[in-house]
Amino acid sequence: MPTPRIREFTVLKKNYVTPNMLRVTLGGHNMNTLPNDHEGGYVKLVFPQGEGRLMRTYTIRHQSEQEFDIDFVIHKSDEEQATGPACTWALNCQTGDSINIGGPGPKKLVSDDSDWVLVVGDMTALPAISINLENLPESTKGYAIIEVMSDKDIQPLNKPNNVELHWIINAHPGHDSTLLLNKIKSLPWLDGSVAVWAASEFSSMKTLRQFFKNEKEIDRKQMYISSYWKSGISEDEHKIVKSNDADKEA
Repeated sequence: MPTPRIREFTVLKKNYVTPNMLRVTLGGHNMNTLPNDHEGGYVKLVFPQGEGRLMRTYTIRHQSEQEFDIDFVIHKSDEEQATGPACTWALNCQTGDSINIGGPGPKKLVSDDSDWVLVVGDMTALPAISINLENLPESTKGYAIIEVMSDKDIQPLNKPNNVELHWIINAHPGHDSTLLLNKIKSLPWLDGSVAVWAASEFSSMKTLRQFFKNEKEIDRKQMYISSYWKSGISEDEHKIVKSNDADKEA
């Protein structure tokens, strides 16, 4: 995989979208190097570490000619201290600060050529889910199921009228791999072919994948499913676990 093009962007502002989601707006002279219409695509935030660097993956939530937004879920430990380089940076950055960013990578959108859609994810996937729902044709029907940390983290989302939106409250993300699946099972399974888009914590993803593949026998071409993180380990360690899991699935 080629190394993403890395260039510098400037913090323009930041604000809390909800109590546990912090939005950082970036811009600067390199905006003209960012391809248009990449909302929903991913970028790599670059953080120096000794003689090397760390990269953390995030979704472009909004984009214009002058700026783009990245939303950070503020995971906290029992001591109420932010963990992880990206989360720590987002909490501490100030207007005028700079950060190196690589990308963008491609969008991962739910297929719109099925009879209905099922969009599922936890709070880390909420930016990507939001873009997915905004891009669906108005005639689309189905479900969107989203896990957030509190009822105050529920956001207004643009979506087709016939896509039902269901929120699950989980104050301890990553501790129960069955929450999303149980909600899916509680809803009527609609007639016709379904296109699935799902992204969540690793254990939750595996639970969902087993259900979609083995119980519902959904065609792989009609399903995007990914783990965005794994409880208790870093993104670098998660990449290894994710790669090993993909090899086993193949």
